[in-house]
Formats: sequence, structure tokens, C-alpha cells
Amino acid sequence: MTTLSKPRFLKGGFTVGLLGAMIISAATLCVTFANAAPIYKVIDEKTGQVTFTDRPQSYEQQADKKVSQIAITTDATSDTTNQPNNSHTNSQPAAIATRQTAAVPSSNPKTVAPINYQLAITEPSEERAYRRPAQTINVRVQVTPALQAGHSISIYFDESEVAQGLSASIATIDLLPGSHAIRAVVKNEKDQILQQVTRTVYVIQNNTTLQNNKKIAQQLLAYQNLPWHQKVLLKLRQKETATP
Repeated sequence: MTTLSKPRFLKGGFTVGLLGAMIISAATLCVTFANAAPIYKVIDEKTGQVTFTDRPQSYEQQADKKVSQIAITTDATSDTTNQPNNSHTNSQPAAIATRQTAAVPSSNPKTVAPINYQLAITEPSEERAYRRPAQTINVRVQVTPALQAGHSISIYFDESEVAQGLSASIATIDLLPGSHAIRAVVKNEKDQILQQVTRTVYVIQNNTTLQNNKKIAQQLLAYQNLPWHQKVLLKLRQKETATP
């Protein structure tokens, strides 16, 4: 009976099989490293928009972009056979982008506490009377602290706005005798009243001044009605009277 000898290619076959297994393991390791590529977060400092990418080079050259690596990697066991092999901006899974975006701090503006203005009418400093029409009512207002942007001061006389700012001059010639109210108001940008103060003044009739003005007006009217030669004679008399 003939004894069969062991195949001589067994040792060589074992060697080939081992080499193939090593190649497969190396390929698997390379795939794992490829899938473990880091993810970068890009923040637009102008708009606050957040972008995730695995190619930060295109953003690092932009001055308004802040690039930072995050401690999140893609899943090495995920199935990528049905996904396009295009690595570009926002190529990370949607779950990662959603989780990182939620961590961006809110940009809601802070609530500003209302300012308590101290408002005062410094002139007239108290209730007083003004003679009509000779005197003018001068109003001065003082406010502390300084007005914020969008806030303004208005001055009212008998509910009619006469000026915007810290001062006003009110003629008395057209005012009726009696009491009148001066009011200073601080308003915001929505025209809402934040602070106000009121002062009462009185207007009285200046009879002496009115009589003098009436007399002068009558004299001018009489002069205008004179014939021209009488006007000349009147001027000559005035010159003679003025000459010592």
C-alpha cells in the first residue's frame, strides 16, 4: 500500500493565508482611522452662524471665522456604502450638528432697567407774575442723570408744546391775563412719559405800557395823514427845537 506524502504546498499556503489576513487587517485599520477624522467647528464672528466641517483649511484663511476642533468623531461602524464619497462642509451627521448648535449661547439682548430721572424747573424758580406785553417768560429745565439715547425733553405751556430741550422763551404779548401752566416732560423713543414737573405762572395786564403804545400809534397815524408841506414844516420845527 502506497503511503501518500503530505502536500508540499501546505507551508506555502499557510504563509499566503497569513499574509492575506494581515492585508485585510491593515485595510480595516486604515478605514477606522479614516472614519475617525476630527470634526471642526467654525463660528462666523459677525453673524454667530455655526458650521461643522472636516476641511478647516478653507475657513482658516478668513479673518472673521473662528475654527476649533471638537471632541466628536464619526462612528467607525456606520454604513457608508450608500453615501456619496464627497467630503465637504457640513459633512458630519445631522445629530452631531444639532447637538453642537444647541450649545451656542443665546444672543437675546439684556433687559435694561428704567432710569429714574430727577427733573426740575429752575426758571421760573417759583410762582410769579409777568407783565403783559413787556415781559417774556424764560423757562430753564434741569435733568439728572443725562438723557439716554432716544429720550427727549419737551416744554409745554398750557398743554401746547413750545420747545424741545432744556430752555424756552415765551412772549406774553398774545397771552390772556390770568394763571398759566408750564410743564416739562421726559419722553422715551415710544413717546411715553417717563417724568414730568409743572410750574404755575401769572400774566397781568400792563396798562401803562399799553396806553403809551396806543398814544404813539395815534401820533404816527396822524403824522402819516398830514399833507407833505405840513410834514416838512413839522420836521423844521423839530430841528429848531433840537438846536440849542
